[in-house]
Amino acid sequence: MMKYLQKLGKSLMLPVAVLPICGILMGIGYALCPATMQGGDMSGFLNLFGFFLVKAGGALIDNMAILFVIGVGVGMAEDNDGTAGVAALASWLMMTTLLSTGTVTTLMSSVADDVNKTLAFDKIANPFIGILAGCIGSACYNKFKGTQLPDWLSFFSGKRCVAIIAGVISIIVSAVLLFVWPVVFGVLIAIGEGVVGMGSVGSGIYAFLNRLLIPVGLHHALNNVFWFDTIGLGDLSHFWAGETSASADVTWSLGMYMSGFFPCMMFGIPGAALAMVHTAKNKKAAIGLVASAAVCAFVCGVTEPFEFGFMFLAPALYLIYALLYGVFTVITTLVGFRAGFSFSAGATDLVFSASLPAAANTWMIIPLGIAAFIVFYVVFRFAIVTFDLKTPGREDEDLEAEKNVVLSNNNFTEVAKIVLEGLGGKENVKSLDNCITRLRLEINDYTKVDEKKIKSAGVAGVMRPSKNAVQVIVGTKVQFVADEMKKMLK
Repeated sequence: MMKYLQKLGKSLMLPVAVLPICGILMGIGYALCPATMQGGDMSGFLNLFGFFLVKAGGALIDNMAILFVIGVGVGMAEDNDGTAGVAALASWLMMTTLLSTGTVTTLMSSVADDVNKTLAFDKIANPFIGILAGCIGSACYNKFKGTQLPDWLSFFSGKRCVAIIAGVISIIVSAVLLFVWPVVFGVLIAIGEGVVGMGSVGSGIYAFLNRLLIPVGLHHALNNVFWFDTIGLGDLSHFWAGETSASADVTWSLGMYMSGFFPCMMFGIPGAALAMVHTAKNKKAAIGLVASAAVCAFVCGVTEPFEFGFMFLAPALYLIYALLYGVFTVITTLVGFRAGFSFSAGATDLVFSASLPAAANTWMIIPLGIAAFIVFYVVFRFAIVTFDLKTPGREDEDLEAEKNVVLSNNNFTEVAKIVLEGLGGKENVKSLDNCITRLRLEINDYTKVDEKKIKSAGVAGVMRPSKNAVQVIVGTKVQFVADEMKKMLK
């Protein structure tokens, strides 16, 4: 299971690599045009240019689930074939259409009478469904890409049948989710109702669950309990209406379910990002993925580019990350720092919420932020180093050394041919993949592997991590050798 999650995490790296640009665009855009977030008139070149940048960045972050559909579909396919991406997209379109509120309320009219169930299907186009669709598309490709049909159906043989099968499976999955999804959503709402009244501890539990549920998109259920008027709370609604705890006649301190996110997003994430960079073997890759994500979190509170960059590569670290949110939210509630957001807990919302009546002690973001930066940095660095967690830039191999490996033979076809012979021929190769510097292969019979033969191709080395696994160290030109070998395997 862990191996599958790690492969899933690597397949998410491609769509995640697209997200940093959204952070840069949105950060600059919000700075130039605060009205985009807070409302109000937009006039003048800078305001309009800022609005333009925000919309450009939002085009990616708002459609992040679709990026995951394609990324997971292609990334989890055995030979990264685009057919799997098409199948994944077919699965996504099928599920999000069948589970849309309009379709569901037509099929089951009783859903329309239940606010919580309606809300559940309103939020169906989320990253979890995107990842699920990607897994369905890639699994169907891996299983059915070589299917042979009768002559009268031969047009649909092989890869052409993959998207069709993915669609059929998606219908079945949608039928299951039709009953399961609102139940899960309802359970989370019930948990939210139970947390209310637990004071600062309750706010910490909420923040912890909020982060923990982001990978499956179910954090929306809790958000609607605490931020809006789903059960009569509406922390966000009352706060931005210019009310106070007294004038709103509420039993909690307004802003307590939002305030704890500010030190974590604005300062904690940059601290964690710095820890990832310091512990990375390939620092350039780590900086490219997490630096802009940290800036994005600080300026406008968009955290997905950072979170999806490691949550599947190192799920244990993501659990620690969620726990830190819970701890800092409890502390923030107790010390009396109060701020709110209409979008997310970034610097822009902090500045604009500071003037609202319910805001309090906003100057404390400085000591709280410094503490969050240090704690996130220390905890992340300790966990990554101690448990050798695979955060961005920390692949299994020593990239700093292997990226300098020079393949002694630039005839990639010849290199691939010799390596394949050394592996015992194409019949002995079960699967082929590659990372930045290595060919990664699964073989059927380890006794047929001739390491001397493989090394004669001019590669830097051969590793045998397990009985049925072989890794060939090629260097940064590995993609060219892998492409040639894939042709031979077909």
